[in-house]
Amino acid sequence: MHTRTWHVDVNLYEKDGRTRAEAVLRTDAGTELRHVGEARKNPRDRDVPEIGDELATCRALAGLAHDLLDATVGDVEDNDPSPGEAHIRMD
Repeated sequence: MHTRTWHVDVNLYEKDGRTRAEAVLRTDAGTELRHVGEARKNPRDRDVPEIGDELATCRALAGLAHDLLDATVGDVEDNDPSPGEAHIRMD
């Protein structure tokens, strides 16, 4: 069995009622993907920073997942000897 380890770091930044999360995926093969998610506090909402952190992180990770899928489709197309569109199942 071969084991691989990938790391995802999430960095959070807050300024002026906005939270920005940057999710960074690093693979053991040297690939790096990044995606940013943002959240904004409504001025009428209570100040609960964790909510902005959660929402911005969720958006960054969801975007990162889509970016990884796009990269996978590109890799399959680049390495598929048969012509046509790459088909990837998500189940």
